Amino acid sequence: MPARTPFQCLTLSLLILPPLFLATYFLAQFPHAPEVASIHPSLASLHPSSNSWNIYPEDFYEGGAYVRFPLGTVRYWMIGPENGTKIVLIHGLSIPALVWKDVAPVLAARGYRVLLYDLYGRGYSDAPQTTYDASLYATQLALLMQHVKWAKANIVGISMGGGIAAAFNHHFPDLVDGKIALIASAGLVESGDMSRTTKFMSSPLVQTVTSSAPFRFYLQRLANSSYADPINEIVRIQSAHLPGYNAALASSLRDGPIRGLSSAFEEIGASHRKVLLIWGTADNVVPYKYASRVQALIPRSELITIQDGGHDLTATHSDTVSSVLVRFFESK
Repeated sequence: MPARTPFQCLTLSLLILPPLFLATYFLAQFPHAPEVASIHPSLASLHPSSNSWNIYPEDFYEGGAYVRFPLGTVRYWMIGPENGTKIVLIHGLSIPALVWKDVAPVLAARGYRVLLYDLYGRGYSDAPQTTYDASLYATQLALLMQHVKWAKANIVGISMGGGIAAAFNHHFPDLVDGKIALIASAGLVESGDMSRTTKFMSSPLVQTVTSSAPFRFYLQRLANSSYADPINEIVRIQSAHLPGYNAALASSLRDGPIRGLSSAFEEIGASHRKVLLIWGTADNVVPYKYASRVQALIPRSELITIQDGGHDLTATHSDTVSSVLVRFFESK
């Protein structure tokens, strides 16, 4: 057999060696341990002298408790008679369950069993370092309902909480009872209706900066000042002191239940659930035009219009919102 030429040997090596090295590499590898997701602390980590404990203490509502889920600890409260019709209240983007302070007690006083909780990354619930999309929020509520042993509940959501309500109905329809109320609901917001500031603040680069220790130290100096508006103050405190808060907001704006949920609203419209919409004509966060767009997807929904009402209806028009909700849930 004639000897191989140097060129033939080189060609043969180039054909054999790469697959050999590749096979050796894969055979020698051993799976790494899965990475544990970072979980940032909640308002519970702040010193009791913090303004947050004056504005929004962890016992703000009665019947409060914590539960630990795979992505962090969640704070929740249950108020009203135990045998009352079950209602879940879902808050919005930046303000925790404090936003229901003038509505939840009214529902409880009328005999309803009300479940309130802080979304991941807000208030007294931990902030996992993850993508804050619709499925994350829907799963959080499903786990919470399982924990409190609720088979079904009526759902009320405000702002982003409305988007969460639609996503929850999509992912877990068997957990939703007969009625859904959406207040100034997100879920369909178009990019053009989001301010430049919102788009800028939700970018990954700015998210990294606003979550950094130096930036939060700067905000802490501002948050230590005295503000007349407790709602704005609790937002400042979270942004200044909670390392996961700004990231949670930014991811929610980019990836969360703010937009892209038209099919989820259509599913509600195709169901037999009764749906109530409450909107203010002067809403500059989720403009009033979205009320008709939601109605187009949920044709049998009832729309209550609050003239000159802005976005924070549970604060500025709490009496109206409460009375409308009571009427809605008492109706057959």
